[in-house]
Amino acid sequence: MTTSEPGRGWLLRLVIAFSFAQGAVSMARPAVSYRALALGADARAVGVIAGIYALLPLFAAVPLGRRTDHGRCAPLLPVGVVLIAAGCGLSGTAGSLPEMAAWSGVMGLGHLSFVIGAQSLVARQSPPADQDRNFGHFTVGASLGQLIGPIAAGQLVSGHDGALARTSAAALFVAAAVAACSVTSLWRIEHRPAGGRVEKPAEAASARRVPVFGILRTRGVASGIFISLAVLSATDILTAYLPVVGEQRAISPAVVGLLLSLRAAATVACRLVMTPMIRLMGRTVLMAVSCLGAGLLCAAVALPLPAWALGVLLAALGFCLGVGQPLSMSTVVQAAPDEARSTALALRLTGNRLGQVAAPASAGLLAGLAGTAAPFVMLGVLLLGSAAIAVRPLRCAADTAVPPAVPDARTPPRAAEEERSAVSGRCGPGEETSARTDPEEPTP
Repeated sequence: MTTSEPGRGWLLRLVIAFSFAQGAVSMARPAVSYRALALGADARAVGVIAGIYALLPLFAAVPLGRRTDHGRCAPLLPVGVVLIAAGCGLSGTAGSLPEMAAWSGVMGLGHLSFVIGAQSLVARQSPPADQDRNFGHFTVGASLGQLIGPIAAGQLVSGHDGALARTSAAALFVAAAVAACSVTSLWRIEHRPAGGRVEKPAEAASARRVPVFGILRTRGVASGIFISLAVLSATDILTAYLPVVGEQRAISPAVVGLLLSLRAAATVACRLVMTPMIRLMGRTVLMAVSCLGAGLLCAAVALPLPAWALGVLLAALGFCLGVGQPLSMSTVVQAAPDEARSTALALRLTGNRLGQVAAPASAGLLAGLAGTAAPFVMLGVLLLGSAAIAVRPLRCAADTAVPPAVPDARTPPRAAEEERSAVSGRCGPGEETSARTDPEEPTP
């Protein structure tokens, strides 16, 4: 699809809108946990409610991505805002745990709609050489929301004198109002194709004809999805379970909100300096090192640390978690076929939501069996696994570096090329992708 070359104003407005939308969700998630606790939930029930947040999006992501591949991106943004605001507000009026779970699912569906539209917009309106940078700036909006939302929730929620049900409901109502503010930045955010060109039906049909399994088999897509799943699961369980840890360790909701926001502030700092880090280390090494550090730090949350030490640990963890999301977006976008980029991004979000269903449910089960520290150990193992996947291209590059340099006269050129392609396909995203996507390198 040929697009015009828009200025950067659309990206700034998108970051502002995403900050409000993500701020509302980040404010509502801990408030939902506190309201569920006030309604009699235990750690296992909190995990189930956190998982329901991702259940509806799990089934809706790919159809929304298919629609966006052959249509406009912008209409999904206000739809997402309406659903987020409705889910927040109605969660505040819910009087039972099943109602809390249902409205949490509506909130998750709204967040998915907004994110698919916004990510597709960034992919469509960014030149290939700018995608790492633009996705990094786009995710700054998410981090700003994650920075402000938990602080606001912590200040509003109070459990003194049995007021937890009332104050958590108030936080959810405020979150609905914050979500509504994001529509003020959505005007003229999507640019028309160059020359007013409209996509032809044949092009729309070709986007629909790209099979889902074909996209998943494309080199780099599956590994990007898994890394994104691991990083988002860590962020999600931290948001949902740190209030439970705080209750058990006598840490007040205000301090818990401050700790969550400290983690988000470190993520913002990471994404602001991500381009120099890519230039220094390379995309593959940066992703592997960040996942390794995040895995070790996430497991350390299980230790009985005082609040100040937990704050230092969460700041370091937030910095490590800042890399995975934007780089997995650009990896998936550049690996996928041009006519199915939104579907590939939707598959990435499906993986995210699958993690958000399975990880909290598993965390709730582990918390019920082994205490609230166990989910953080599980996250550490998951992130260490993603580090192993991220570093795999380096091992494959070492394994395949010698054969192409020593051609065998007995091997037909066509067969040699097919063998190299097969090895490359098994190895996942390699350093040649890094060179192609580095903002400082020319794009072939």
